[in-house]
Amino acid sequence: MNYKMVLKTVGKLLQAEALLLLIPMAVSIYFKENLIYVYGIVIAILLGVGTLLTLPKPKTRNIYAREGFAIVSLSWVLLSFFGALPFVFSGEIPSLVDAMFEVVSGFTTTGTTILVDIEAVSKSLLFWRAFTHWLGGMGIIVFVLAFLPQKDMQSMHIMRAEVPGPSVGKLVSKATVTARILYIIYGVLTVAEIVALLCCDMPLFDSVTTALSTAGTGGFSVKNASIAAYNSLSIEIVVSLFMLLFGVNFNLYYLMIMRQFKRAIKSEEFWTYVGIVVVSTGLIAINILPLVSSFGDALRQAGFQVAALITTTGFGTADFSAWPTLSQFIVVLLMFCGACTGSTGGGLKVGRIMILVKSVFREMRRAINPRSVKCIKLDGAVVDKEIISTTSIYFTVYMLLIAFATFLISFDNIDLLGALTSVISCINNIGPGLSSNAMISHFADYSDFSKVIFTAIMLIGRLEIFPMIILFLPSTWKKSA
Repeated sequence: MNYKMVLKTVGKLLQAEALLLLIPMAVSIYFKENLIYVYGIVIAILLGVGTLLTLPKPKTRNIYAREGFAIVSLSWVLLSFFGALPFVFSGEIPSLVDAMFEVVSGFTTTGTTILVDIEAVSKSLLFWRAFTHWLGGMGIIVFVLAFLPQKDMQSMHIMRAEVPGPSVGKLVSKATVTARILYIIYGVLTVAEIVALLCCDMPLFDSVTTALSTAGTGGFSVKNASIAAYNSLSIEIVVSLFMLLFGVNFNLYYLMIMRQFKRAIKSEEFWTYVGIVVVSTGLIAINILPLVSSFGDALRQAGFQVAALITTTGFGTADFSAWPTLSQFIVVLLMFCGACTGSTGGGLKVGRIMILVKSVFREMRRAINPRSVKCIKLDGAVVDKEIISTTSIYFTVYMLLIAFATFLISFDNIDLLGALTSVISCINNIGPGLSSNAMISHFADYSDFSKVIFTAIMLIGRLEIFPMIILFLPSTWKKSA
């Protein structure tokens, strides 16, 4: 383990967060809030700690897989801790446990909140919440690599540890250029949504924060009633469309920019994703029809919630705890599913589910004909055996973590459905949960112990389990591999 290089890189990332906090500080100045000193103190702390960490001079600047995992895991924990300090110092979330929960929920794009009265929070802190979604969606470290590149940051191992999905590859020869391309696409889509929401008469501040939250598929809103507060069909359509767009593998957008339309349009994962959205929307709309005034209203509610859940954004326009059992069952399945590989969405990912399903059918064919040799293919290409094995292991660990976390949360004496869906919501970075008698829209009533567990599994889920687990293995920190 190259300790000095790990510390040096983490230090530079903390310095980058200090620069990013200048943006909510500017928002605070614009709205004439008395919070400039709060951001100033946190920025000073970040610059001081970051500088101290960068002082040691490493003998070698090599970053391999172990260093990459360590950098990502440590960075996400420390960036979340320091990112929570503005809430604590301002007194708007005085509890460090609550503030950490809120900011981790932001960076991991979960969107779960401990705030009961969101509209009472300062504008600049509401902006910071939404901005953490935007930064965490594509990856905090990927952002730094894209726009604040360092010569001594060997970025591919870091990107592989941070970017969600079964595998991460480079679009072009340099990882920093890949990061920049991804963030440019990400930024263009975000600006497009802001413009579209402004055209729907949403206020500028609301449009910006909503677009930042949508882009990161997070779901933090500046309204207590989320998107339902606007009571606007046009706003719901725009937000639904962009949630689905941000749930698509960003590599497909790159292929389209490069005019490789045939290759992009042949994506099995994309069409499976579209199929799940269409079928789920149709089934829920038909199922909830007796509860609403018209089929159009049923389609409106079903379409928005399906888009919010499969992309793990978590915005709300309806209380799905009041829906029939079939619709609630589909909701839970969508919580597991998640969006496409290489998107900003959480969950298992459609690509992983496809590999798992194809693996099951392959084993069934082998049972019937043991001599047959069957390969698993996606988009016409054979899936590497290592990816198949890793996917199976990931799913096993994922289910074990859900079971263990639910066991721990059950000490809070809430109903089983509430405990289970809250854990599923946090590990899949979705937001709302589902109890036996209501939708869980905030986590303020949970104990500090449960909030710490939720905070941990949000981080574990966003970093796709292994980076956080590897952080605690003794072998990770040995000087020699």
